[in-house]
Amino acid sequence: MLRHFNRYLLTGIITIIPILVTVFVFEFFLRQLSNFGKPTVRAMTLSVREFSPDLARWMLEVPWLQSLLAILFTIAAIYLLGWGTSIVIGRRLLTLLEALVERIPLVTKVYGSTKQLVQSFQRRPDLQRVVLIEFPHKEMKAVGFVTETMRDEESGVELAAVYVPTTPNPTSGYLEIVPKERLISLDWSVDEAMTFIISGGTVSPGRIRWGVVASADEVGTGSKTATEEPPRSATGAATDRD
Repeated sequence: MLRHFNRYLLTGIITIIPILVTVFVFEFFLRQLSNFGKPTVRAMTLSVREFSPDLARWMLEVPWLQSLLAILFTIAAIYLLGWGTSIVIGRRLLTLLEALVERIPLVTKVYGSTKQLVQSFQRRPDLQRVVLIEFPHKEMKAVGFVTETMRDEESGVELAAVYVPTTPNPTSGYLEIVPKERLISLDWSVDEAMTFIISGGTVSPGRIRWGVVASADEVGTGSKTATEEPPRSATGAATDRD
């Protein structure tokens, strides 16, 4: 009897955890959208009060109605912002705003870094975007995204800047500079990799390259096939390929 109780209890916990995580994530984003829009709703009630005092009272005293209106206003504002920045006048206003932000010492660093990170995920360059790197040590690997490539000015070694997100919050992570020859390229899309990271590995593409190291040309152009590491003998030395 106790065995069945423990088994069904564990099954219930495993079943409800994804539901709770989903509810938590959506509740967090909806709460943020509501908090952004509530000042607009409160300001609108002042205008509505003259024509319909009952409606104004409802907007202030009914929590779910106030939150719903706040969320709708915030989504509409984000949509209008996206539309505005797509036209000439909107782009000019955005340029003026960015010029103002650049004059604020600390804010310009945060804004500039965040903008560059977002733009790096929006671009579709000919790079092998999703890779595995040896992190935090050689016996373990982590999923990362190639965000930039560079060259060591002294040795000429080609390097890649790899962003390694944390689980389950991918907005924080580590930035590692790795030689291109040490990257292991994955045929995952960015969406597949992000889903894998956010889910803590519970949702995966079902395929992975563990010991296939990307060539420098593949990371730079994404067109050539990755080269495998030379096989090792029982003593750990690489065998010759004649």
